[in-house]
Amino acid sequence: MLPSTPQPPPPPDHHHHHHPKKSKELRTTLHSVKSHISAHHCAWLSATVLLQLLIILFLSRASPPPPPPSVHHHHFESADEDRTCKNGRIYVYDLPPMLNKDLLENCHDIDPWSSRCTAVSNGGFGPPATGLAAVVPGNLTPAWYWTDMYAAEVIYHDRMNSYKCRTLDRNQATAFYIPFYAGLAVGKFLWFNYTSKHRDFHAAEMLNWVSDQDPWKKSNGSDHFIMLGRLTWDFRRLTDDNGEWGTKFIYMPLMKNVLRLAVEKSQWDDLEISIPYPTSFHPRSEPDIRQWQTLIRTRKRSSLFTFVGATRKKIRNDFRGVLMNYCKSESAACRLVDCSVARCYDGAPAILEAFLDSDFCLQPKGDGFTRRSAFDCMLAGSIPVFFWRGSFEYQYEWHLPRDALSYSVFIDHGNVRNDTSIIRDALEKYSRADIERMREKIVDFLPRLLYSRSNTDLGSVEDAFDIAMDGVLRRFKQQKIDTKLKG
Repeated sequence: MLPSTPQPPPPPDHHHHHHPKKSKELRTTLHSVKSHISAHHCAWLSATVLLQLLIILFLSRASPPPPPPSVHHHHFESADEDRTCKNGRIYVYDLPPMLNKDLLENCHDIDPWSSRCTAVSNGGFGPPATGLAAVVPGNLTPAWYWTDMYAAEVIYHDRMNSYKCRTLDRNQATAFYIPFYAGLAVGKFLWFNYTSKHRDFHAAEMLNWVSDQDPWKKSNGSDHFIMLGRLTWDFRRLTDDNGEWGTKFIYMPLMKNVLRLAVEKSQWDDLEISIPYPTSFHPRSEPDIRQWQTLIRTRKRSSLFTFVGATRKKIRNDFRGVLMNYCKSESAACRLVDCSVARCYDGAPAILEAFLDSDFCLQPKGDGFTRRSAFDCMLAGSIPVFFWRGSFEYQYEWHLPRDALSYSVFIDHGNVRNDTSIIRDALEKYSRADIERMREKIVDFLPRLLYSRSNTDLGSVEDAFDIAMDGVLRRFKQQKIDTKLKG
């Protein structure tokens, strides 16, 4: 269950603001005076009344005025919080454990190939990175982890639990976050002889549960959102054919109003927002970010471009194979990291060093149009070269500049197949000033691509999570305004 909300201390009682010592002295004085009053001495009665008035007047002048009511102080705090969370607050559902916590506890059993326990450790960051001494300053190495490309579900949930604009009061929420690990849940069932029912089981259970909650009933899910750690295509199965890939989660009727965050979105779905793939650098402070920005800005680079990847022999006319062969033939200009030979796990040293030493990095399609490697490339201050428009158009609109050509290069893959030499020709047309200007653009927006740990103070910097949550709240706030205007 979610932790209970700490209760503020009771406000001070301003109706009985006593000074015990002075009151006691007053009572003693009055008692002494009255004990000497005779029924036959009326003059003494007048003197006593006068003495009482003088004592009361003296105490009222000596006592400090009572402090202003505590409600004013609380109002000031609320106003300050409202400025911080001006677009609203997010309520986090406490889902049945089978939909998130149990998946982490059974991490050895959620992937048919190997254990996922290290990948989901450390709040989704994975194990601390090693072997980076040659490429990362020693004081920054504690901020590096071998982070899995599909760990965003865990990272977002961990960050949300301590998010500054989280609320424990459903009635105060602008948005409702569903911390269901949809990608982890389906991962085990994507291969081998599992049925469509296996792949849909956890998603169906989640929707049955959340649709019974009062906030959902009020909005039919239109102010709810979820984080999908895998590509959107893994959640878009069209039929119940057991041989078809993925789950039909997104196409389930109850999902028709739910906003989805994903590392790659469908360009034709207005309810999807793409967010950056996690990289290996998770800054602990603003100085961490500034130091890394300076490093990639001033780094001396020996190669014009680089390609990191492996061929896919089962794919006919694999474009990665085309790029790899070309890079081998242009060894004077291209630095190659062949992942069929080198170990290319989540941001490995060989990958980082290749990107740090190259002005440009070649970025073909991944499993979808986008690729984690493009973010590793920009993390190192290298300029991505895309070959499909779907790799940058309509993707990461909250996090990347609208003008993709200000920080990247586009060369159509069809033209490259006809003549690979156009790659070097195109890149050599960029002057040193052009390259520095594009790199500076990347350096400038780089913090928006990073994920820091929970409760980290980044000073004036907003990271990828902050940008995403602000975007969600802005969208839902505007949605409510539009609904009211429509009547």
